[in-house]
Amino acid sequence: MAWSWRLEKADGRSVGMSEETFSTQADAETWLGENWRALREDKVDQVTLLDDERVVYGPMSLHEAQ
Repeated sequence: MAWSWRLEKADGRSVGMSEETFSTQADAETWLGENWRALREDKVDQVTLLDDERVVYGPMSLHEAQ
């Protein structure tokens, strides 16, 4: 298994993938917890967690709920 994040705009358009892949879901989620602010500054609006090609969950917004 290779876990990764698909980086997206608010309309769901992909703008890339996380720079690294992870061996566990927990490692992927820890990375996101440490990097979500920088992703938002880079104009990423939401992320989707993938296990290889399978969507695990998402899209998940990087913006505060309003």
